[in-house]
Amino acid sequence: MLRIGLTGGIASGKTTVAALFVLRGAAVIDTDQIAREVVEPGRPALALLVRSLGREILAHDGGLDRQRLRERIFEDAATRSIVEGILHPTIISELIRQADAAPGPYQVLVIPLLVEGGHSDLIDRVLVVDCPEQLQIERLMRRDGETRENAGRALAAQATRAERLAAADDVIANDGDNTMLVARVAELDREYRHLAAKN
Repeated sequence: MLRIGLTGGIASGKTTVAALFVLRGAAVIDTDQIAREVVEPGRPALALLVRSLGREILAHDGGLDRQRLRERIFEDAATRSIVEGILHPTIISELIRQADAAPGPYQVLVIPLLVEGGHSDLIDRVLVVDCPEQLQIERLMRRDGETRENAGRALAAQATRAERLAAADDVIANDGDNTMLVARVAELDREYRHLAAKN
């Protein structure tokens, strides 16, 4: 099975691109979705986070307070290491399980921290969704209500644009209109189907 690692910086448009691949019949598995599932109430990963970081990371309903945890991660490198140490192995294990069960001519594995996390052994090609950093900041402020300072910190916590582009086999520029995006996904879909058939 041909596996494409879809990555890009925060607010670059990975979700939009992934949805376009779904429309073309590709199997898409998103680690952000897996990350939300593994910290649902009653799941072992949430219990480990609470044991390590305290009950203040919980919302009133007993679920994870994502905003509070995100703030702590940005403020404290030790907290980031704890969270990553608990969640990353769980997420990757579930990603592999879902990928092994998924059908389709090829698979798109959405891994936002692919360049940082070193999981290139899971994939055959790296597809980067790219846009200027200023556009990422504007999207973050609009989408999540972040301040410019917090949006900048979110970008600084990830690989640089240059690092992602250096790791890319394929690039989708997401700084124009949706028509261009649809056309580029269609082009890559044809290429990936061809490569999958050769394999």
